[in-house]
Amino acid sequence: MNMNETFSNRPVTMNEKNNLLEIEEHMYILDDVKKPNVFRNMFPYSEIPKIPFNDRIVPHNMPKDIWITDTTFRDGQQSRAPYTTEQIVTIYDYLHRLGGPNGMVRACEFFLYSKKDRDAVYKCMERGYQFPEVTSWIRASKEDFRLVKEIGMKETGILVSCSDYHIFMKLKMTRRQAMDHYLSVIRECLEEGISPRCHLEDITRADIYGYVVPFCVELMKLMEEYKIPIKIRACDTMGYGVNYPGAVIPRSVPGIIYAIHTHAGVPHSLIEWHGHNDFYKAVANSTTAWLYGCSGVNASLFGIGERTGNTPLEAMVFEYAQLKGDLNGMDTTVITELAEYYEKEIGYHIPERTPFVGKNFNVTRAGIHADGLLKNEEIYNIFDTEKFLNRPVICAVSNTSGLAGIAHWINTYFRLKEDEQVSKTSELVHEVKKWVDEEYAGGRVTVLTDAELIKVIDDACEKLGISLKGGQSKAAGKLDR
Repeated sequence: MNMNETFSNRPVTMNEKNNLLEIEEHMYILDDVKKPNVFRNMFPYSEIPKIPFNDRIVPHNMPKDIWITDTTFRDGQQSRAPYTTEQIVTIYDYLHRLGGPNGMVRACEFFLYSKKDRDAVYKCMERGYQFPEVTSWIRASKEDFRLVKEIGMKETGILVSCSDYHIFMKLKMTRRQAMDHYLSVIRECLEEGISPRCHLEDITRADIYGYVVPFCVELMKLMEEYKIPIKIRACDTMGYGVNYPGAVIPRSVPGIIYAIHTHAGVPHSLIEWHGHNDFYKAVANSTTAWLYGCSGVNASLFGIGERTGNTPLEAMVFEYAQLKGDLNGMDTTVITELAEYYEKEIGYHIPERTPFVGKNFNVTRAGIHADGLLKNEEIYNIFDTEKFLNRPVICAVSNTSGLAGIAHWINTYFRLKEDEQVSKTSELVHEVKKWVDEEYAGGRVTVLTDAELIKVIDDACEKLGISLKGGQSKAAGKLDR
């Protein structure tokens, strides 16, 4: 049957969502262009990229079940010194705990190139966890497919770049040649009984209906033939995606996910979004992908990844909770443990103002804020950070902190119980305040460090005959004499 006959005999089907008969208006056939379409109207290289709109709105379509997958050991490891085998296994254990009994961190992807990589894979698989599932990232070759099978993995990622930037300029192929090549490689993977995860690199500069949808349609045919799941990972490689309703594809995240699900027929559970943060949109775009029909969001711990990084995994934990109303078993205190592990054991410095994990993310400096926190911490804290992250809200001490800020810092830093806490009338607080005032009167302009404050507090405690150790006061009742 030729394309004209296919188009003339488009099937009429029942839409189970609105219970109406419908007919697809378009047939999505590969547009095998002679010259690359690089959307120069949107991406003029000598200018800032443009975000055009056509106000074509697609509906929200969030799947019932959504989850997170992890690329810390793949994309995250491409942008830093390689992790040791021991570090990989430890982080994998943390991710298992974070994901909880319902496997909210569904999978981790690993390189298989070196012996160190493979040793880490074996050790992680020996843990016997159902989640995160151990998956791989390999070169598209028969040898690598066999290696995946020998190791015992059920799934592997395969790079299938989809923009004309990559097809024409990097691979030096036409769209037809690239599609045929990719399909042959994926067929080889399926022949080995392995489920392929197709990474559609640079999808936010690709021809969605001239290439991406026709390609995904062919992938779904292969899935039906082999009865093996084929996942589609939409990769916003350059961070060009936007979440604005009515924006034009290929920049529109809602438009991309709608096209893959509705027009290419890819089930929600087989669609995954992989975002980058070049334009500060990684988190918003990932959440948008969930909202419009994508079950999986791929992320890395603390956003560590190529260039500006990936979607931070910890951010999506809290995005999930805000969308669904609960954590579905995730243990968010593990996020703080991971941050401490990266700082102390790996030597990675997390910027102080990074949400949820930075040293100062819930630290306030203004004296008037500190006074409010002493009265009710809900006034200036995003949620119960002590409950969910084991991170009580803290007031940094500076020339604007006042007595209230100093008292709050002492109570939180030393984790004093309610009946042991100091107030802004405490002699200890006044002694520290006297020193603070002298520092700034002498010309200081920076915030006081923890080490400095501890030294001053120790000296003041000795002078007053009291002590604060390990969250317990040896002189309860003496602090507010």
